[in-house]
Amino acid sequence: MATEIKNIWYNPANSAFEGRIDITNKGKSFRYPCAVQGPMDMSPAEVRARMEAQAKRMSDSDPAVFSYL
Repeated sequence: MATEIKNIWYNPANSAFEGRIDITNKGKSFRYPCAVQGPMDMSPAEVRARMEAQAKRMSDSDPAVFSYL
């Protein structure tokens, strides 16, 4: 399972980093919107790690409910 993080930004109204994570699994790509609560000066590595973990949790859903890219 490969992950690719795209378009991360900070939303001050929600005090959260937001972005999308693309996960490729068995030749198929899936896109997940993610949000990580935290201060604006949170380590970029921590933001990426939390977003990847969140997307991987979402990707454990039943494959019948996925939308394909």
